[in-house]
Amino acid sequence: MNTQNSLEDIKVNVKLKLATLWTSLMFLIIYLDYFALYMPSNIESILKGRVFVFDITQGFLLVALALVAIPALMIFLSVALPPNVNRWTNIIAAAVNIPCILFNLAGEAWIHMVVGAVIQVVLLCLIIHYAWKWPRIAT
Repeated sequence: MNTQNSLEDIKVNVKLKLATLWTSLMFLIIYLDYFALYMPSNIESILKGRVFVFDITQGFLLVALALVAIPALMIFLSVALPPNVNRWTNIIAAAVNIPCILFNLAGEAWIHMVVGAVIQVVLLCLIIHYAWKWPRIAT
């Protein structure tokens, strides 16, 4: 094999993989919410104080913040937590997020929402996979 033209492949730490997966998920969440503003009648509904079937209240916005805060905090926690706690925190947080992502398809789901949800679920499954397969110390 010609090693002169081979590219170096640096082994990436599992913590960094998890943090980048959570970051990718956050970008998708933000953009899908932003793209929803372009859907007919969504802005009018928001101006009337409604999102889907929910009234926009302080409680609604607090729940919305909590749902977005989990993946946002997981970006940092994936790097900062010790391995055992990190592993289970990632598995649980990702598993809890899957139904939340799928709930966003309730009602009128446009194709961009379906594709976005599929990508988000794949990212969450990758998080679970990497956390579950966390490398062990050889003894």
